[in-house]
Amino acid sequence: MPDGNHSPRNALNPMALSITEAALVLTRTGGQMVTEAMIREDIAEGAPTNADGTLNLVHYAAWLVQNVLEK
Repeated sequence: MPDGNHSPRNALNPMALSITEAALVLTRTGGQMVTEAMIREDIAEGAPTNADGTLNLVHYAAWLVQNVLEK
């Protein structure tokens, strides 16, 4: 909640993150380094993206889990 001393931060939309934003969020929350290159490799292997090229974190996480279970 913004107060008189701070401007509001741009909120991230977990349903439409850029690859850069997704790498940052996943690195900060997952405890392991996730790079843009890693996400781009996943996309090349079939990870879902939105029509505009952004990532929905729920869809991406489900894809990752599915791939782990198939291996």
